[in-house]
Amino acid sequence: MSWLHQEHTRRNVLTAATGLTAGAALPGTAAAQAVTPTPSAAAAQYGNPVLWQDFADIDIIRVGDTYYYSASTMHYSPGAPILRSYDLVNWEFAGHSVPVLDFGTKYDLNGARGYVRGIWASSLAYRPSNRTYLWLGQIDFAKTYIYTAAAVEGPWSRLTTIDNAYYDAGLLVDSDDTLYVAYGNTTISVAQLSPDGRTQVRTQQVFNTPSSIGTLEGSRFYKINGNYYIFLTRPANGQYILKSTSGPFGPYTLRQVLLDLRGPVSGGGVPHQGGLVQTQNGAWHYMAFVDAYPGGRIPVLAPVTWTSDGWPLIQLVKGAWGASYPSPAVPAPPRQVAPMTGVDTFDGTTLKPKWEWNHNPDNSKWSVNNGLTLQTATVTGDLYWARNTLTHRIQGPTSTATIQLDYSAMRDGDRAGLALLRDSSAWIGLKRDGGTTRAVMVNGLTMDSNWNTTGTGTEAASAGVSGGRIWLRATADIHPGAARPGTFSYSTDGTNFTRLGPTFTMGNDWRFFMGYRYAIFNHATQALGGSVKVARFELSTP
Repeated sequence: MSWLHQEHTRRNVLTAATGLTAGAALPGTAAAQAVTPTPSAAAAQYGNPVLWQDFADIDIIRVGDTYYYSASTMHYSPGAPILRSYDLVNWEFAGHSVPVLDFGTKYDLNGARGYVRGIWASSLAYRPSNRTYLWLGQIDFAKTYIYTAAAVEGPWSRLTTIDNAYYDAGLLVDSDDTLYVAYGNTTISVAQLSPDGRTQVRTQQVFNTPSSIGTLEGSRFYKINGNYYIFLTRPANGQYILKSTSGPFGPYTLRQVLLDLRGPVSGGGVPHQGGLVQTQNGAWHYMAFVDAYPGGRIPVLAPVTWTSDGWPLIQLVKGAWGASYPSPAVPAPPRQVAPMTGVDTFDGTTLKPKWEWNHNPDNSKWSVNNGLTLQTATVTGDLYWARNTLTHRIQGPTSTATIQLDYSAMRDGDRAGLALLRDSSAWIGLKRDGGTTRAVMVNGLTMDSNWNTTGTGTEAASAGVSGGRIWLRATADIHPGAARPGTFSYSTDGTNFTRLGPTFTMGNDWRFFMGYRYAIFNHATQALGGSVKVARFELSTP
């Protein structure tokens, strides 16, 4: 993939176009970095990736017996999803730290667009003194926002806005309850916040990356055994760590953790940019991601040991990040987590946290009540401008999404369906014109490198339908390392599906950052007033 051989970062591209319990103890013994694990035959194993969905820029923490994982979402809303696990291997959706992207009208698709802006690498922490979760992130190189909640499920509310952009920040709650932030690109700084977390008290540069390394960013900030550590990534092929024995403002010493390490996902990139976490029994693990386009960036997990003088070492398997390791030794989970695949009938009156909108939705134009109703919210011929497009991550390495759609309330000019959505997109769905409804497959929806629309789509195939109800299906192959096929089909009975249109090629360029998603949409090209109802969504794997 192109990013693996370039020095460009998100900041370069876009300007041109804490996690641990404070004072946690280190394990008592060190191990060589290249040791191959030799578990007993009966030991349980986990495989990498631990989760084959797009969750990048990882921050990971443990609170009691529960692990939480925060990730980037760019222009999707709500932002900054939180996953929950009891064993570091099996994960479920828990909530979102940023309820709405209220950072300007471009995040509403109102006169401007926020594609590839929004929620980048941010930080999740827990403050024991007031039993509060904190999320911190900068938006558009301008300001930093802090949100808080008593539980990860929410409700989350904005605590403060700080007039300093803490780029790729890591938030540390120190053992004395002081809040510190490590941040920066190449030049790494540390800020101290006021006791209430609302303002900056002090900021100081603590490290300048040598030109021989290039770029370091993606800070994660830890205090371990009285030492301060800033975990940094070299995009997208290295990981480094700074260590201070003299306090949070340094001085810091640098050590390489990994560089050009062979990853566990065939066709994927080098594991990097993640976080360290300690289990209840004192063992340490590193959750990183690998670039795995067209699907996005997916998490991989490896055990970590420490040298006697306090430096982390990744436990490797034959000189590489292992495709499998012994499962972390943790207490039995209190329950099984919800699966990442399966059926959603939109029961109840709220969306489940696995769903995210393309930009902020118009909340007056959708509802959930034992089914999802999407009224047309935008008059446009361009799906990239259409509000209330609801997205779901693709399960890898291959999966199928199927929706059951009631289209009886569509109006002339309306377009509704199921898309494979990214900067190059295609969809299967319905066009209603002149009182007639047709099933169509449309491809050729494209953006340029500045995320302006360059193609609104071309109808590649169609079929007449009637009856007001249809099942639409998209199948995606997101094996990384090359452009991959996506296909579309439909059914009028929910059992027998007919292929429609040619194979769509999903691109694997990294610069959109987010991977392909399944997307449910309904927009008007003539006038508002129509609607569709989604009775069922199913995500399945072979």
